[in-house]
Amino acid sequence: MNKEENLKHTPFSILDLVPVMQGSTHKVAMENSLALAQHAEDFGYKRFWISEHHNAESLVSSATSLLIGYVAQGTKSIRVGSGGVMLPNHAPLVIAEQFGTLATLYPNRIDLGLGRAPGTDQLTARALRRDRQETVNDFPQDVQELERYFSKNINKNAVRAIPGEGLEVPLYLLGSSTYSAQLAGSLGLPYAFASHFAPTHLHDALLLYHSNFEASKQLIKPYAMACVNIVVADTDEEAEYLATSMKLFMLNVIRNTRQPLPPPVKSMDGLWNSMEEAHISHMMQYTFIGSKETVQKKILAFLTETSVNEIIAVAHIYDQIARLRSFELLSQINANIGS
Repeated sequence: MNKEENLKHTPFSILDLVPVMQGSTHKVAMENSLALAQHAEDFGYKRFWISEHHNAESLVSSATSLLIGYVAQGTKSIRVGSGGVMLPNHAPLVIAEQFGTLATLYPNRIDLGLGRAPGTDQLTARALRRDRQETVNDFPQDVQELERYFSKNINKNAVRAIPGEGLEVPLYLLGSSTYSAQLAGSLGLPYAFASHFAPTHLHDALLLYHSNFEASKQLIKPYAMACVNIVVADTDEEAEYLATSMKLFMLNVIRNTRQPLPPPVKSMDGLWNSMEEAHISHMMQYTFIGSKETVQKKILAFLTETSVNEIIAVAHIYDQIARLRSFELLSQINANIGS
């Protein structure tokens, strides 16, 4: 298949951090996430992932597996999963049991994306892990332990994941550096790069992933995914206005003031200094904002540049109706690229 054919067969998916809107509630944030997943299913998206974060007033995705179950129960066909579970926070057996339960309830629909960061600050990470000595250096062994729990050939082991055993829940490795790219390649697993906030090593990571790839039972050839920020509206001006919420969200991240997602503003002037603006501009290197026509050109250029197999879109948009509209327009872009 040539590059042009690859572009036509590129699926689009969604990553949701389950953001809390300023002036709203945690429950509404969760309900908004379900509504987005239901629309995503209607719009033809391939998968809907939720990411694990802790101790953040702006996000309520801490009980990731519970939210995945909530979304899976409220949808019918779209794949639902983690983007990702931060494995150093958990015993692999517990994750195998949780996702084995999900895969039993919602067969052939559950993905298990795995990250090695804490998804929070170090103090909270210690509270999560308590007396466990787990570190990111144990990540490769933990991933392989999970694979064994899901395998069909483990029923003679003393410790088994029930449910989970034999379900072969698909694993995905997530990363924002080159480490997980090499590991995903050597283990023959799909790889998703977090270019929506850490763009620096995207190309190096993709190169390492492909060059280190070895076929596995799950995957016979490389499958690379890239997460990018996308805000689409009926006009470029409206999209730029909506995207100021995302800029304010990122500003809170770098200031370590994780407040609920604020409404958009007419201008960012006076809200950040020049260093903060430059920092956020770098973080947003792979951010596509504009009308359907504008964003389609940017996505086509990105796909041509990277040759990734799948786009995962995240959108920090304050108004739920505008967020649903953005993903509707993005699905139309996907259809245009595929036609």
